[in-house]
Amino acid sequence: MSMETMQSLTLQDEDIARLIIDADDVACVHPQHSAEHALLVLIKSGYSAIPVVTTDGRVVGIISKTLILDRILGLERIEFEALSTFTVQDVMRTEFHRIGRSEPFLRALQLSIDAPFLCVEDESGKFVGLLTRHGILAYLNGVIRKGRKRP
Repeated sequence: MSMETMQSLTLQDEDIARLIIDADDVACVHPQHSAEHALLVLIKSGYSAIPVVTTDGRVVGIISKTLILDRILGLERIEFEALSTFTVQDVMRTEFHRIGRSEPFLRALQLSIDAPFLCVEDESGKFVGLLTRHGILAYLNGVIRKGRKRP
């Protein structure tokens, strides 16, 4: 069996669990939070988008700086005072990439092509963390480099 075939089999069977950033370490907001609060969390965290999680731990959307700023962009100025007039739920995106905690690595790789992160859920649909494109690519880079090294 060639090295490439062995790497392909390894990737197919690889578990994503060790690549997941735990939900406790993820910046997120609730649907009822104000847009102003969400923008502050986004700015302070340094992320451009974060998950929207309900109080019972389910991911219901993604909020981003762009979604919020699009909402307050007036014809002649940015209407910052509007930030307190709407909630995260009013502007969040409800279509986003999610993946089960036990899904194979190749499924995560496929989904990450179109998303900077995947929301990871357990069997009951509760948010357990994020799987970032960065984490996936770093792991893949390690596998490729390890396979190319000569013994």
